[in-house]
Amino acid sequence: MKRKGILVAVSLLLCAMSGYSQVKSNTFRLMLKTLLRHSVPEIDVQASARDSSTVVFLDAREPSEFAVSHIRGAVSVGYDHFDLKKLSALDKKSRIVVYCSVGYRSEKVAEKLIAAGYKNVSNLYGGIFEWVNQGFPVFDQAGKTNRVHAYDRTWGVWLDKGEKVY
Repeated sequence: MKRKGILVAVSLLLCAMSGYSQVKSNTFRLMLKTLLRHSVPEIDVQASARDSSTVVFLDAREPSEFAVSHIRGAVSVGYDHFDLKKLSALDKKSRIVVYCSVGYRSEKVAEKLIAAGYKNVSNLYGGIFEWVNQGFPVFDQAGKTNRVHAYDRTWGVWLDKGEKVY
């Protein structure tokens, strides 16, 4: 019985850390480890991209950031003025991945969603920066773009690919 408990604990630890191992930059991984509270389930970019057809992406960045580029099909929900009422049509059983630039704002929005009864919510580990860093496309109103809102020059250091927009 003790061995089974250890196996379960190790399995849970590996699942919880899956996002950590999928961020390519060691320094970015270290920053995220300390920046985030890890209070909600995290999903890595590879798994999100693989399952993108069955996921509702919620963008927790501000509308001006979303306008520069976003993950295809994402819904802009913002952060400063996030309002759960705007998501009332979204089934609480939907598979939801929330993202922002690096994962901080999206973690806070994901916490609110979970507290409101949404059952299958994850934070995109590394955010849209890691999405682009790993070569996945982003879109604007006209279609595919190389532009990414880098928030500001301090946070923009974590964006290795794409054209930084401030």
